[in-house]
Amino acid sequence: MNHVAYEARAPRAATAARRLATLARTYLRALRLDHCELSLTLVTDPQIRRINRRWRQIDRPTDVLSFPSAAVPTAPGAPRSLGDVVISIDTARARASDEQRPVQAELARYLAHGLLHVLGHDHHQPAEARRMARAERELLGSAGLVEAALGKPARARAR
Repeated sequence: MNHVAYEARAPRAATAARRLATLARTYLRALRLDHCELSLTLVTDPQIRRINRRWRQIDRPTDVLSFPSAAVPTAPGAPRSLGDVVISIDTARARASDEQRPVQAELARYLAHGLLHVLGHDHHQPAEARRMARAERELLGSAGLVEAALGKPARARAR
């Protein structure tokens, strides 16, 4: 069984955080991960900007940040810590409005993207980007952040 610790540091985000925690558990099952722990936090744009500035030296808000856990051995029987995913609900609300998408769907895209980063996916090289786009599509059932950036559909693997 997986555990998702969640926190809403943004006003009016508690319900969205609860729903995302449930969705995170669904994503973990879909990825065939078991006995894992993930931390999920919903924040405002000013909050994520501070985190982005501190940890990435980029002084602007962003949609999602991921912090994989260090490869530290866990105690016998303890869940494996995957890391932390921090999502800006302000950015999600704005982009959802701009793209006429439900906020929860936008948050799901950020969660899939952040979770895949925590698991080691990246999108800096073309081949990596294609793999991550396919993985997002498999979780979401539609285009994720990487595919949108690539500008072309990523084919999902046959299961």
